[in-house]
Amino acid sequence: MTGTIQTQGTVRGARIAGTLAMLAGAVLVIAGIVVWVVVATQLRAENIIVPDDAMAFQGSTVGGPFTAFVQADIIQHHALEASNGMTYAQLAQDDPVRATMMNASFLRASLFTSVVSFGVAAFAMGMGVISGMLGWGLRRVAAARA
Repeated sequence: MTGTIQTQGTVRGARIAGTLAMLAGAVLVIAGIVVWVVVATQLRAENIIVPDDAMAFQGSTVGGPFTAFVQADIIQHHALEASNGMTYAQLAQDDPVRATMMNASFLRASLFTSVVSFGVAAFAMGMGVISGMLGWGLRRVAAARA
């Protein structure tokens, strides 16, 4: 009798843990999707067009991780051309190109922040799927033991 009670408690606990894992997975997937959509919408609202001399996605509107990365890369390329290859820190404080380099640095940092946000959103979605699958599996094992 004691073995049956312990098994029932274990099965019940596994079902609850499985359900919680599936709920957590759903929350992670939904949160990841929401973050992805918000970041993409905000980027597209800026109407940034990847220039023709970029390494890829020429003429595309920046609205995803790849276009944001390519745009950040071409900003760096153009800024270094304007400064004859010198970085912000290498330019004299009174050099008028220093402001251009500072703006380029801020723009690149903003674009890279969006790239990281897309990565975090994708990670959350992936972990949500894994959590959901583990929860489903745990519930299946519990059902088989019942």
